[in-house]
Amino acid sequence: MGGYEYVSAEQLAGFDKYKYSAVDSNPLSLYVMHPFWNTVVKIFPTWLAPNLITFCGFLLLVFNFFLMAYFDPDFYASAPNHEHVPNKVWVTVGILNFVAYTLDGVDGKQARRTKSSTPLGELFDHGLDSWACMFFVVTVYSTFGRGPNGVSVFVLYLLLWVVLFSFILSHWEKYNTGILFLPWGYDISQVTISIVYIVTSMVGVEAWYEPFLFNFLYRDLFTAMIIGCALTVTLPMSLLNYYKAYTSNTLKHHSCYEAMLPFLSPVLLFILCTFWIFLSPSEILQAQPRLFYFMVGTAFANISCRLIVCQMSSTRCQPLNWMLLPLALVVLVVTSGLLPESETFLLYLLTSLITLAHIHYGVSVVSQLSKHFHIRPFSLRKPSSD
Repeated sequence: MGGYEYVSAEQLAGFDKYKYSAVDSNPLSLYVMHPFWNTVVKIFPTWLAPNLITFCGFLLLVFNFFLMAYFDPDFYASAPNHEHVPNKVWVTVGILNFVAYTLDGVDGKQARRTKSSTPLGELFDHGLDSWACMFFVVTVYSTFGRGPNGVSVFVLYLLLWVVLFSFILSHWEKYNTGILFLPWGYDISQVTISIVYIVTSMVGVEAWYEPFLFNFLYRDLFTAMIIGCALTVTLPMSLLNYYKAYTSNTLKHHSCYEAMLPFLSPVLLFILCTFWIFLSPSEILQAQPRLFYFMVGTAFANISCRLIVCQMSSTRCQPLNWMLLPLALVVLVVTSGLLPESETFLLYLLTSLITLAHIHYGVSVVSQLSKHFHIRPFSLRKPSSD
């Protein structure tokens, strides 16, 4: 499956020179989570590969996504007069979300503990994180849903994009400055989400119907926290870090075009998907919200992974992602009215294509870099030299 070589010879040479450089200034992370992770990592045996820890954490988020899809397929389960998600499911999702977050925090510590840190480990971690953004955002949506006390599927679509752009912003920073400034919003959101799941299991979704302050509903707090964190913390800090690199003359890309190149494909993805939503003859987002979110998140993850490869190898970012082509074709066919009754089928077909292509890309890149560094992705044992 991983036969095609996506990583060029120039990029492989760049990976050979790569040195990890990151800054974490989040008080929650520094004073609470890191001490906790330092304790947790001691539980793991020293023969356990860090990438296996990373992958297990990611699979827990995927499991949560599909578990909630079973109990809340179209996001109406939390609405009044609907069959609610069982309390034990909320407990399960809350615990697994926190475990996944913990595993994401200890994988790097396990790598340093076992002296097995490699560029592949960082790429594997951040590549899966880019896909995980969609899984945890869509899963938490079920706590409020799309009923009269929830948020609309279009608002959630916009909130998903706020999270996605917040993610890529940090890697845009590294593409231009050479330093990964870990976003504050990630740790805060993961702890908050886990708590919300557990509280929901104890008080029920009905508790979120009532306003918590004047006429301000919990759904409004949910929306305000995501947008507020992006606008008051993530974006200002990214711009400040970029400005500091500019004033110290340490920017890796000096032209405006080269500096902003990583945003071209994500912006086009957003425009195409939003265009489809507004001109959809069957109101596709209303009819298939979960599938549409999945398609958007998977295409975004592929764009992000390719950017991460470029910034880690110090090579030029690709202007356009090829996945935009089939997406544009489907949008053109659907909005032109050529196949109005096949819109859902085309969404399924497009989502399948993008998902399989992204998995193939991930497997191929991991396989190629594993051979290049002469390591096994999920084992600390060296491969045979035969």
